[in-house]
Amino acid sequence: MHCKSLLVSALLTSALSLFCAAQTPVPLFNGRDLTGWIQRGGKATYTIEGREIVGRSVLDTPNTFLCTTQTYGDFILEYDFKVDPRLNSGVQIRSECFDHPTEQAWAGQTYKIAAGRVHGYQIEIDPDVARARMWSGGIYDEARRGWLFPAGGEKSAEAQAFSALGQRIFRAGDWNHVRLEARGNSLKTWLNGTACADLKDGLTPRGFIALQVHGIGQDQAKAGIEVRWRNLLLTELPAGAATAAAPNTLSAEEQAAGWRLLWDGRTGDGWRSAKAETFPANGWTIQDGQLNVLDGGGAEAIGGGDIITREQYAQFELVADFKLTPGANSGIKYFVQPGLAAITDTGAQAAVGSAIGLEFQLLDDALHPDAKLGRDGNRTVSSLYDLIPAAASKRPHAIGEWNTARILVQGRQVEHWLNGAKVLEYERGSAAFRAAVAASKYKNIPGFGEWPAGHILLQEHGNAVAFRNIKVRVITTP
Repeated sequence: MHCKSLLVSALLTSALSLFCAAQTPVPLFNGRDLTGWIQRGGKATYTIEGREIVGRSVLDTPNTFLCTTQTYGDFILEYDFKVDPRLNSGVQIRSECFDHPTEQAWAGQTYKIAAGRVHGYQIEIDPDVARARMWSGGIYDEARRGWLFPAGGEKSAEAQAFSALGQRIFRAGDWNHVRLEARGNSLKTWLNGTACADLKDGLTPRGFIALQVHGIGQDQAKAGIEVRWRNLLLTELPAGAATAAAPNTLSAEEQAAGWRLLWDGRTGDGWRSAKAETFPANGWTIQDGQLNVLDGGGAEAIGGGDIITREQYAQFELVADFKLTPGANSGIKYFVQPGLAAITDTGAQAAVGSAIGLEFQLLDDALHPDAKLGRDGNRTVSSLYDLIPAAASKRPHAIGEWNTARILVQGRQVEHWLNGAKVLEYERGSAAFRAAVAASKYKNIPGFGEWPAGHILLQEHGNAVAFRNIKVRVITTP
């Protein structure tokens, strides 16, 4: 009994140490240079003075953003700011920027976002003295929906009460302190120790952090005015810190944003064999909210075979959790054409094999030999299989733990994400893409990867793999 108590105590101590380590604040700014940051948008300037980042306005340029190169999901962010009262500013969180036009749907509305436009949640620095509006600590949806908190416009009771609070707690001409907690779909802010915004919104669960200098147009009186930041500390929250949604469910926010489940967590509804109209009778099991591929000795499509969605998709955002076993090989394919014959590793037609499509590779890079085949690592986890390798900076979770794959397809532009970080992007049909195809096992398939639409596929490669939380958002464009 004594030994058991010691063991339990040791385990608790170890768990507490890991929890505390995960909750250690990390500086976002090293105090010396802007390593880890990249400027987007306009041409306002960012310099370093002491241990402060100083943003200065520039005439006739749009909003400018100094963005972290890393993305963050659930976290606590604290920072100090001091701003010229003539300047609007803010700190972006969970924000994105794409090099092509995009659209996002929410609550029945579609929001068009220009190429290169930073968009997402902004924790406002908004001391509008001229209008007696003090909304610092509020939450604005940059380049999308506008003010989220306070809501209802400047004359609403909520907005007037929020402004009255701001006039009491905002320190004009001095340093102000902000604390933000982003946990799941909950966003909460404090300004100088006083609670401000409390918002439930799940449109964007993860993204970069950015410091904004607002555009001033051609107002000569505002040229060169400053906003300063210091003591930027971020604490990433450990797994389970936010209230976790039940697996294979959608929040109200996700539903409003156009997401729908591709797998219900209980049945094979919506899926079929790549070779038949029914769900496979063997090789796959559904248990405890997981869609499992059974171990079949590693042979490709010999057991139950691949499964594909009954619907086809052209432009979409796909998210799926996957868990690998040691040495496992699998994949998530898209634009799948089940009518095409399978091929061998050399591109010759095969009697048996996986259905043809673009593939987000799932692999144990350390143990499976495929990781060393192909070119430049283009058969490793999260790569575009046999075509484009994922970034070396990718961070897959340990074998036996859940990972999250994200595939974003908008027109010809495609992105692969792993565990919240973008690991590759490419353009279907571009010269670079066609060159990669010509050097791959797909070289003999006319128009490979350039089909207008196709199925989504989960691969059966004879290794034990589990899937859950498979969801999709169809994207519409003008």
